Amino acid sequence: MPGVNRSETARPRDRETAQPDPATEQPSNPITPYTGPDPTRIQSMFGSIAGRYDRANTVMSAGVHHLWRRKAVRWSGAKDGDAVLDCATGTGDLAIAFKKAVGNGRVVGTDFTPEMIALARKKSRAITFDVADVTALPFDDAAFDIASISFGIRNVGDPMKAIAELARVVRPGGRVIVLEFGQPSGRLASALYDSYRRHFLPRLGGAVTGERDAYEYLESSAARFPCGEEFVAMMRGAARFTSIDVRPLTFGIAYLYRAVV
Repeated sequence: MPGVNRSETARPRDRETAQPDPATEQPSNPITPYTGPDPTRIQSMFGSIAGRYDRANTVMSAGVHHLWRRKAVRWSGAKDGDAVLDCATGTGDLAIAFKKAVGNGRVVGTDFTPEMIALARKKSRAITFDVADVTALPFDDAAFDIASISFGIRNVGDPMKAIAELARVVRPGGRVIVLEFGQPSGRLASALYDSYRRHFLPRLGGAVTGERDAYEYLESSAARFPCGEEFVAMMRGAARFTSIDVRPLTFGIAYLYRAVV
């Protein structure tokens, strides 16, 4: 299987994985199962930084995370009238971006941290925001055209179960969109980003929020979470998708995944 071109500046064609026969292919997990963090710890941690979460993200990414989210919405193919579910919505930024794309369509944002949902509700009354766990979604099968999760899948205790739930609530032909941090492959970009992530990011996050421990965890989780082809393999092991495309963003600092149900 050819590798993923991780350089965004070269504008590679979107990588599409080999297509299995849905009638015969059974989900498999060819990689070592990834064990996520303790959900209780994550809920408490995000509750403690909720009020300063948006500002910290903007400062630490220099606003680039907004660009990544807009790309996720465009790549999802969201259109007027679509029904969209955004999980681990945080304070609702991606859900709000989807609402602009779908117009009169329905957008639901969920997060299992009540403090985040309370802030999201203040941002938009046009979106339904509810507390819910992505590994046990309270929605019927095939209820949405698109289900998304941004910068949240690595914080789930059982990410494969979460992916399976995202696929379950999407109609056949619909899309599951995942935006998550990765690791740059180029030697220089990798060295520079690794230094920033390990030494500067926890200090900066701690200065903005007063919770340095939270950002030390976020740094370590981003470093060890599977990305690129490894995450595609995780998705294939979690649910039966007809296709999965992957796109590196900003030299592979983040990755965007689009899986068709």
